[in-house]
Amino acid sequence: MSRVAVVTGGASGIGEATCHELGRRGLKVAVMDANEQAAQRVTEELRASGITAVGVGADVTDRAAVEQAFAKVRAELGPVSVLVTSAGLFGFSPFTEITADAWARIIDVNLTGTFHCCQVALPDMLAAKWGRIVTISSSSAQRGSPFAAHYAAAKGAVITLTKSLAREFAAHGITVNTIPPSGIETPMQHRSQAAGYLGSNEQIASNIPVGYLGTGADIAAAVGFLSSDEARFITGQVLGVNGGAVL
Repeated sequence: MSRVAVVTGGASGIGEATCHELGRRGLKVAVMDANEQAAQRVTEELRASGITAVGVGADVTDRAAVEQAFAKVRAELGPVSVLVTSAGLFGFSPFTEITADAWARIIDVNLTGTFHCCQVALPDMLAAKWGRIVTISSSSAQRGSPFAAHYAAAKGAVITLTKSLAREFAAHGITVNTIPPSGIETPMQHRSQAAGYLGSNEQIASNIPVGYLGTGADIAAAVGFLSSDEARFITGQVLGVNGGAVL
């Protein structure tokens, strides 16, 4: 029986690429996204490639919705073996202008949403004595991010959460690692560029040693490895996929 993977934020960018990569590796894939219509689009694309998949709409900040989504996945695909938390929300604002509501929203999506999904997925992994969790953090968490302190703080906490879960569940056959992307071309990057907060692709690439931007597929390839049997001795790690960018 093939394993089941849940990918949050699976309907676009890194999450969408990860759904295709895990499906290519033979996993059944649950595409979870707040945009249910987009999740269904990705699901149909996966199915057209011969991949067993289901689309589920859920806001990761809503615990009841997350629990309902996982129940649907279990009913249609089986117990969850792999969780990739790619759902995220970015925001640019001078620190002195970040409102309490904006702070809470960024923390809620990026950190609390990760907490909800990990906590709901873990019982299946504990029962199977095997599991893989890959969180998507950010290089902003490692170097700080002017005008995005709330985002950097949330993603920094994701790294700490990842390390804590790795140590707590290592003896149960469950590995937990994080990838902090940098220099990856995504819809989120495009929105930041359109808002004038980031330079052009060429300007960004000039600061990356390999000389070009990465893609969602580059992150997905790393997720695929960390989700495999071959990665059994890797846990609690922060794997930078960033073209050699200096943090």
